[in-house]
Amino acid sequence: MAVSEEQLPRILVYIVEEAGLKPFQVQNTAALLLDGGTVPFIARYRKEQTGELDEVQVRNIEELLAYFQELQERKATVLKSVEEQGKLTPELKARVEAVRKKTELEDLYLPFKPKRRTKATIARERGLEPLADLMAAQELRSGTPEEAALPYVNPEKEVPDEAAALEGACYILAERLSEDADVRAFARRLTQEKGIFRTKVASGKEGEATKFQMYYDYKEPVREIPSHRMLAMRRGENEEVLVLSIDAPEEEILDGLKGRLILGKSIFESLLEKVAEDSYKRLLAPSIAVEVRLDSKKSADETAIRVFSENLKNLLLQPPAGSKRTLGIDPGLRTGSKLAAVDETGRFLEHVTIYPHTGGDGQKEKAKKELLRLLDRHSIELIAIGNGTAGREMEQFARETLREAGRQVLTLMVNEAGASVYSASPIAREEFPDLDLTVRGAISIARRSQDPLAELVKIDPKSIGVGQYQHDVNQNLLKKGLDSVVESCVNYVGVELNTASYALLSYVAGVSDALAKAIVHFRDANGPFPSRQALLKVPRFGPKAYEQAAGFLRIRAGEFPLDNTGVHPERYGLVESMARDLSATVEQLAANASLLETIDLKRYITDQVGLPTLTDIIEELKKPGRDPRKEFQAAVFREDITKIDDLKDGLILQGTVTNVTAFGAFVDVGVHQDGLVHISHLANRYVKDPADVVKVGQVVKVKVLSVDKGRNRVSLSIKEADPKGGEGGKKPAPAARPRPEKSPKPVSDKLKDVSAWEKAGFRVR
Repeated sequence: MAVSEEQLPRILVYIVEEAGLKPFQVQNTAALLLDGGTVPFIARYRKEQTGELDEVQVRNIEELLAYFQELQERKATVLKSVEEQGKLTPELKARVEAVRKKTELEDLYLPFKPKRRTKATIARERGLEPLADLMAAQELRSGTPEEAALPYVNPEKEVPDEAAALEGACYILAERLSEDADVRAFARRLTQEKGIFRTKVASGKEGEATKFQMYYDYKEPVREIPSHRMLAMRRGENEEVLVLSIDAPEEEILDGLKGRLILGKSIFESLLEKVAEDSYKRLLAPSIAVEVRLDSKKSADETAIRVFSENLKNLLLQPPAGSKRTLGIDPGLRTGSKLAAVDETGRFLEHVTIYPHTGGDGQKEKAKKELLRLLDRHSIELIAIGNGTAGREMEQFARETLREAGRQVLTLMVNEAGASVYSASPIAREEFPDLDLTVRGAISIARRSQDPLAELVKIDPKSIGVGQYQHDVNQNLLKKGLDSVVESCVNYVGVELNTASYALLSYVAGVSDALAKAIVHFRDANGPFPSRQALLKVPRFGPKAYEQAAGFLRIRAGEFPLDNTGVHPERYGLVESMARDLSATVEQLAANASLLETIDLKRYITDQVGLPTLTDIIEELKKPGRDPRKEFQAAVFREDITKIDDLKDGLILQGTVTNVTAFGAFVDVGVHQDGLVHISHLANRYVKDPADVVKVGQVVKVKVLSVDKGRNRVSLSIKEADPKGGEGGKKPAPAARPRPEKSPKPVSDKLKDVSAWEKAGFRVR
């Protein structure tokens, strides 16, 4: 990110006002970002400088920096263009320099923006602009418009009579009015506040039954339409099933335009009324409709991406089953079920294919023997079964086999969404070039039970199945949002340096994809890293990358015990001082809670290290190598409920939340078809946002409300399954990211004075 020193002070002032933060927080955070700092590193290891801003706030500053940098660059381009036209006035320059929204800037630039030939352009070429100025002045109180237009009749310029002259002048005035920044802002505001989205069935589709039927004759206020309905309507339009339009408050807007254009009584009054109508209907209304549609789409995208991001975060942070020798099963019927064994670290050991569901009892007995052989040979502690086709049948087969053999092995169903995408991906081909796609899928299922985060980062987040209209939203914004979620989760948990794949390492703060591959290549060639410091031997892994990444990497059995904690290497000396002061070693200090409690943290405060960092260090020392994720818990499906035909109204079941949307949550109860818990059935209270009540991966108890076998739909209720537990513990709402497109808060009088900024510790040039 590059921001010029000349522009930076103004940009920082904007960010302080937009984000509602203290000047020193914005200035210091911006300086760290501009110096190449990553969001996870700044939020975790620079708390004193940022005033303990969290990742959301730091990322917001990063986004606002980029936004206002682009805005300042655009301002310079606009001013230069208008100045070259000889039309830049002090008033216009001041307005341009004061704007904080790109939309407002483009409104100001519109009258001066080079454009294609319009009716108004042609009228100007025919010499009718003076007549337009005369009409706009509205000073003539006597005579007729035709008499005023007579001097401008010129057949050689294709103005054959007075009517043609007046028509051309009206075109000029209509364009002027439509390009007035204040007029556009007025029409846009009213359309957003009082406009109505309307959808109708497209011609020729009237009798068809489609998924968009509810929108065949539908309307909803622009300001109220939720994200999922906006995206559904647009998808219906894109698929040529629906026609989407906006009904604006036309009369109110026209009254406002006439009031602005018509100054009083004049001979041009009736013509000016027609000018206002033409300006709005021909020029302004279509333009504003496009803008409002785009704004609504943008807002819907942001909401959908936020929901997707929250679901992805919860999915990635699902509790891991842990380092257990695991048998992954990708179930199938005709093609058989693929079994793949992996060790505690996820290293592939062996695979076989069995056919327990086809071929009669002979194949079933053979499959049992193969299953038991794998369990014995590899000392399997966990069986992970994909929840796709034949998943429940395979689970029943595995449990039956274990019962008959008198064996107890933890058996669980694993959400296999995205496993097939991974199987065909470049990283899967690199890992297992000689294995079949389905075997790779079984390995992925086994590994994602051991550590969901480590395995799921290898899959495109859009393929994991926790989004809503993910293919309809802005793909660049979606990728950026999801990548930031993955980055945040990976650095929150920490990464084992000596076992992590390059896909996982590439999300560590400061580590690029190329650098992650270099780390793995170096590790393969030289063996496990004995310490974090050894990373500096990796080609192109310099001091800056080390500063950003080291604290998020873990080495379990390395040379230094602090390498298995979140303590940053830059604070190792501080921990060693604490140990010396207690006449102990670092090894003795780590995990000794009683000893750690005796430390007087105030003794170690310096200009660089404050209580926030010291407190974090003590917490890390209390539980070295700890995994911050919750304890592992798996849903237990009823063995007699395996398909939708087994469901009956009133059944109480256990299930796992697979997706959270704006209108409710989907729950897997083990019948190959997720059921919907509508938002009204999530809790025994009003729920505004389903994410406040449930999250992806959560194990819940549900009651079957209804089963529509024809349409393969299941309706569930959480609140009726467990009335006492249906309160849905409300979690704190995530910090909102201010949107630059909204009207900015006015700069307070105190902060308009540069000296006040400087007194607040804010350097302003």
